[in-house]
Parts: sequence; C-alpha cells; structure tokens
Amino acid sequence: MTRARAACAFAKRPTPTDSHPYPPERIIQHDLHGRVAQLLATAILRGDYAPESILPREAELMDSYGVSRTVLREALRTLTSKGLIESRPRVGTRVRRKCAWNLLDADLLDWYSRVAEPVGFALKLQEMREMIEPYAASLAADAYTDDTLCALTAAHASMVAARNVDEWVRADLQFHLSVLSACSNELLIPLGALIERTLEAQLRLNAKRADVFNASLAEHTAVFDAIRARDADAAYAAMASLLGATRGRIEG
Repeated sequence: MTRARAACAFAKRPTPTDSHPYPPERIIQHDLHGRVAQLLATAILRGDYAPESILPREAELMDSYGVSRTVLREALRTLTSKGLIESRPRVGTRVRRKCAWNLLDADLLDWYSRVAEPVGFALKLQEMREMIEPYAASLAADAYTDDTLCALTAAHASMVAARNVDEWVRADLQFHLSVLSACSNELLIPLGALIERTLEAQLRLNAKRADVFNASLAEHTAVFDAIRARDADAAYAAMASLLGATRGRIEG
C-alpha cells in the first residue's frame, strides 16, 4: 500500500454496522418529550390528523401518550418549530397546511420517509438528487483539495472492496457525501448531512433491486475518474448517467 493510499484509508470514517436502513440509535431521540414528538409527528404525517384540523385537547393527548403536561408541551413546542402545528388562543393546536411543513428538517424528513408511499417518496428524493448532484460533481472536479480527494478515493476504494450489501451501502453513502464535500461550497455540505438518513435507505433499496449489490460500480468509477481528472463536463455527465440508472431501478 502506498503512503497516499494508506492516508486515504485512514481518512475514511467508520460507521456502525446495522442492516436496518434506519439505524434506531442514530435517529430516535431517547428523551421522553422527543419520543412523544416523534409519535405525534408520525401520526400527523401519516394523515391521522388532517392539515388544518384541531388536535385533541391536552388532557386527551396526555392520556394517550401517558405523559405529563410538561412533557407534552415540550413535544408540541418541538413540532411547532418544525412547522407541523400552531397554537391559537381559544382555538387549540391546529395542524398546519402541508406547504408549511419543514420537510428539510432532518428529523421530519426521516419521519416522513417512514410513512410516505415508498416508491413515490424515493422518486421525489431522486428528483432532488438529479437537480443537485450532477452539478456538484462538476464543481468537485474543479474545486477538490488533497483532503477531499483523499476522502473520495477512500470511499471509492471501499465500494470496490465491498463484500456485501451493508458494506456497499456504507461506502456508497460516503462516496456521495464526499462528492458534496469536494465542491468546497459550505452551503452544499449541510445538504448531505440533511438527507443522509433517507439517502442511505434509498441506496440500500437500489442495491437490493439490482441483479448484484454492486451493479453500479462502473458508473461510480466513471464519476470518480472524471472528478480526479478535473474534467468537470465529464463528471457532470457521469453523475447524470449514474442517477439515470438509479431512477430506472426505482421505477422498475
């Protein structure tokens, strides 16, 4: 192993092994008000409480979830901050219209992905990726540094070495996050952290739908080679082609 390859291997961040697409230890808030917020948000996102409807009174919700008024109110404040509900004097707590829901909140996006129609949600996430990632790849080709290329190299090497779906998905996720980091655009990097949970689930679904889990290795390698060669046009085209194949697996 060369010194450069060893440095890149060291740069790869380890991730916990978990075959579940949504590792619970990473996404479920273990404090009580956080748990109640998640359960109530899920009920709203699932449609149990329609937009512009009034939630049950506090006493009913306290009884339903078995919590104190203090815990419930903290949970309601959490959902208010995420745009799901609003409180009005003499009216009660109302579910806001869907256009007000902050689905770019990491928790809300994750909870929504669990109750939305799977293929429909995957296609919406795919549309978002198609708008961002090809241009991000072209930016990365122009702007990568030694450190960000090292991280991308490590992720690609892990994809090549992956022996099963779990290893592939972890490496695939790091590859796409590394492309965003290599853009050297501080506004794009948080986007990767935001969609990381749902993107991981989509990557796992794509791997399982393919004939073999690493069916898209050649397409990823084309993206990697173009970025490394600082060929922005080729990087854009390669990422667009990769995402086109991804869409085909979702729709197929």
